[in-house]
Amino acid sequence: MGESIMEATILKWVKQVGDKVEEDETILEIATDKVDSEIPSPVDGVIVEILHEVDAVVEIGKPIAIIQTEGEEAAAAPAPVKKAAAPAAPTVAPQPAASAAPTPAKAPMPATSTSSYKESNRFYSPLVKSIAKKENISLQELESIPGSGAKGRVNKADILNYVANRGTTPVSQPIAAPMHANGNGQAASAISATSVPSVTPRSGEDEIIEMDRMRKLIADHMVMSKQTSPHVTSFVEADVTNMVNWRNANKVAFQQKYGEKITFTPLIMEAVIKAIKDFPMINVSVVDGKIHVKKNINVGMAAALPSGNLIVPVIKNADYLNLAGITKSVNDLANRARANKLKPDEIQGGTFTLTNVGTFGNVMGTPIINQPQVAILAAGAIRKKPAVVETEYGDLIAIRQQMFLSHSYDHRVVDGFLGGSFVRRVADYLEAFDINRQI
Repeated sequence: MGESIMEATILKWVKQVGDKVEEDETILEIATDKVDSEIPSPVDGVIVEILHEVDAVVEIGKPIAIIQTEGEEAAAAPAPVKKAAAPAAPTVAPQPAASAAPTPAKAPMPATSTSSYKESNRFYSPLVKSIAKKENISLQELESIPGSGAKGRVNKADILNYVANRGTTPVSQPIAAPMHANGNGQAASAISATSVPSVTPRSGEDEIIEMDRMRKLIADHMVMSKQTSPHVTSFVEADVTNMVNWRNANKVAFQQKYGEKITFTPLIMEAVIKAIKDFPMINVSVVDGKIHVKKNINVGMAAALPSGNLIVPVIKNADYLNLAGITKSVNDLANRARANKLKPDEIQGGTFTLTNVGTFGNVMGTPIINQPQVAILAAGAIRKKPAVVETEYGDLIAIRQQMFLSHSYDHRVVDGFLGGSFVRRVADYLEAFDINRQI
């Protein structure tokens, strides 16, 4: 499902127990991070058991169903799968008898024992529990960790990131309520004002909308990014008149030659790729306090979905593509993103992100970094504006096509000189666009 994906949520079983399935026929739908995927059957056969129901979160590599193939029918008949659980009953019955003896009450389990995690209403995978127990993380501390998995669940990356930063990030502790005596002289705990949740008055006309799974994931990811990286944003205004005129003059011929409509996004992305080659320290990530310089340039492009949510498909090895290749990749990923047809691996592995807020009519923005990357560039709307143009005959006022570029970067590893120089270089490439360029 992709090298960084650790678990998946079962959304729907298309086939049920007893149904015949053919190889490559869809048997269920799952969700990983922001992508929903259809999972095909690996063999021909009959589904004899479903091991995990809808909404279950399963670690990658775990069995989710048993399919009986034709060669297994004879062997499976005398020992049905369902009967395998029968011997478990006798082992449970003797336990109450053993505890019936008058023995002293057992002391409560330590907070870091595996059994204490079962008391939580929040789901934790066995892997997360194992790491928490090994690192002596209590249930109270575990529940304070924000999760980036499905439905806000804590996954392996979340808990490892927490462990790495443990001690530097304060964990919120409940405030002990003061004690006072009630009317009968007995001790009673006073309710602290901070323990009472604030209630916002609302009229009968208010509408409450439950956030869907993707919106919760986006919310968690954005909060995590702001907590991880100190954001700084630099702005540059670029004169893109030549680029606009070239695109307007060649868009029909370009589509006839390559079968693809060319928008401004591939042209801007081409300039971004050139600038990344000039400033490779923008193409990095921070892991365990170390800077990892990425040799591949994998550009993510933020795409708006019909639901209003955003997703960031990634163009892998974008520096190896020409303008036609970039255009084809941009159009393909954008179309499949809107149709919910992206594969999990197609939203993984990005090293830099470009978002075109100009498509919404926005002049500029302050984008949030897509972790674990360290920078993101927003391209604003292209507008006609009066500008000073230097000519051999002197300065003139002319109508030019202007666009703002907003570059947000992680100030832990990208200082103002690098962040500002990078976005200026992108603008330089756009302003130097060759109006006579061949398609």
